[in-house]
Order: sequence, then structure tokens, then C-alpha cells
Amino acid sequence: FLMVMVASCLTFVARTVYLSTVNGRWSDVFPLWKRSLEKLCQPKTHLLFLKTHKTASSTLLNIMYRFGEARNLTFALPVFYQFGYPQLFHTRTVKSYNGKINQEYHIICNHMRFYQPQVEKLMPNDTFYFSILRSPVTWMESSFAYYKGSASAFSKVKSLEQFLSDPWSYYSPDSHGSYYARNSMWFDFGFDHNADDTSAYVDSVISKIDNIFHLILIAEYFDQSMVLLKDALCWDLDDVVSFKLNPRSSSTVKPLSEKTADQIRAWNALDWKLYLHFNRTFWQKVDLYGRQRMSEEVVLLQEAREKMRNLCLLGGRPVDPSQILDKSIKPFQYGQAHIQGYNLNTNLTTVTRERCLRMILPELHYKDLLDAQAHHPAGPRERRPR
Repeated sequence: FLMVMVASCLTFVARTVYLSTVNGRWSDVFPLWKRSLEKLCQPKTHLLFLKTHKTASSTLLNIMYRFGEARNLTFALPVFYQFGYPQLFHTRTVKSYNGKINQEYHIICNHMRFYQPQVEKLMPNDTFYFSILRSPVTWMESSFAYYKGSASAFSKVKSLEQFLSDPWSYYSPDSHGSYYARNSMWFDFGFDHNADDTSAYVDSVISKIDNIFHLILIAEYFDQSMVLLKDALCWDLDDVVSFKLNPRSSSTVKPLSEKTADQIRAWNALDWKLYLHFNRTFWQKVDLYGRQRMSEEVVLLQEAREKMRNLCLLGGRPVDPSQILDKSIKPFQYGQAHIQGYNLNTNLTTVTRERCLRMILPELHYKDLLDAQAHHPAGPRERRPR
């Protein structure tokens, strides 16, 4: 096999050098050779995506759903819409899972509180683990708007600034939804979001995450994250082209002062240290990938997204809930956030419309669709989360 591979590479190089010499484009030789070598890898299909809260994770979930559905891969889907959250993940929350028959899946990607011993019962040994983080500053502004009515600590105040002025007056570690009000990402990874942020404890947890997860993406650098993910999974560019899902209407986004930002970092010290560490390792991976190469790939990704936007979207941008024409694909609305959606162009062919529809389909709707495909005939429609 090795001899065949080497011979194939040498044949490709010789042919490329000849053609490039004839056409006077020596600069084309090595990029083409490099792309050929890259395709020697096989796309990874055993995937765990830890879907953290308010981190652009719904857009990533859509990418996972589309990739898996297009290739008829098996999804570990929750009985409802989350895997027993906020409890630690357990296989009993996986729909139709039967541990007695050594059942394994290709992809697991819905909300969970990560717990590796249970995850390993249903995912193969070669599973690729990844997740995404967001700056706790913008995360908390978003979380306050979304969970104002469901997190006990937030429901007691009129504004985020009021809460941060004296958080312990409103917050109780055991109160309902406390994980939405403090160190949510730390909690989603399966750790105590109320622990003291001592150096020894923080370093220990970060080391555990580093040892389990192959890649941690950063929401603020979403396009660069998609390029790194594509490269790590040996996927094609089209596999990571997406539209932003669950964007909030700009009217509900509140600007924050530097004082408020500092208070958020202090209150979410565990998440802040988690973010700082993986933001640093993220850019180390970008350096290994190559800054110039990254810039070129980001441009290609943005061009591909723009092409799909022009093809698929009426008006080319998200719209407020009241302006969504097809109410059957209106995103789930929650809290004070106005979650926007999309309208499709009306002149699409049937095939193109299905492709475009998958790119804008809200996560709850898409989960219902995959559920129906996997467990046909579908049972009673599940009650959506409150």
C-alpha cells in the first residue's frame, strides 16, 4: 500500500510539474500537490460536539445535522430536546438506546452536561471531541436576555447592571437556573460552576478538558474556527458553509460599559480563565495552520457563504420573528430575546429549496425531522422545552 501511495504521489508531482511548466505557472505546483496530499485523509464521521449555551452552537449543530443527514449517519438523539440537562449526561436520555446490544452512533451533538464515562458507552473509540467557547462578557449579556424569566437570579432584577452590582444578593448556588447566571460553560463541561477559582483547581480542570477534547473553537472567530474544524475533520469547504442561526434582533442587544465587562469577568472567573486558555491554544493552532493560509481559506469560506446567501435567502439577511413568512420554520422564542429567522427565495427548484431549507431550519425543527427519519413512524410530537 505504501509503495502504491508513493508511486501515485510521484506521478501526480511529475504530471503537475509538466503541466505547470508548459503553462508557465511554476507557482501552481506546490499548492496543487499540497491539496492532493490533504485529500489522502478520510473524513471523520464519529463526532461529539459539546453544545455549550449561547456560543453560536446552534449554527454548529446545524452543520452537524446537515453533514450527518446527507451521509445517512446515525445520530444519538435525546428523548426530548436535551440530554437530561442540567443533570450530567446519561445514556438513558438517548432515545431508543439499548446498552445490551453494544449500540454505537456516528454523531452526538445536542445540549448535554458532559460526562465522559457515559458518553463512551455509545461513542466509538476514535470519536473526535470538540466544542466552542465565547467571551463571558458577551455571553452574559446574551444569557441575561434569554434566561431573564427562567433563571431565578435574573428574575429578581430589572437589569444586568443591577444584578452585577451585588450578585450574591440575588444569586443562590442551588437556585433554579443558576448555571445560566454564572460560569455556564464550565458547568456544561461537567464541572462545579460555583467552585473557588484557585490556580490548582482551574489548572486541573483545564488539563482534563485538554486531554479529552481534540479541538475547542472560539465564537468570536467563527470563520477561522470553521477552517480549523474542516481541516481537523478532513471535510470539504461546503461542509462548513452556514448561515448564522438564532441571531437576536439588534434591538434586544444591550451595549456594556467597561465597568460592567470587568464585573462580568470577575463574577464568571472560571469561565474567563477557561476562555483565556483556549483562546490562546486556538491561535496556536492557527499559527500551525499558517496565518496566510488561514486568511485565504476564510475568504473562500465567506465567498461560498455569500453565494449560498444570494441563492437561498429572500432579502439576504435574517428577519425578526414577525416578518418570517413561513410560520412553520419560525425559531423557538424565549425570554426577552427576539430570535430571528429567514425567508427563502421563491424561485428555487425543489432540490435547491431542500438544500437551502436545511441551512435555515431551526434546531428544534431539525431534531424533529431527524427523529422522524430514525424512528419512523413518528410517535406523538414532543413538547418543546420551556
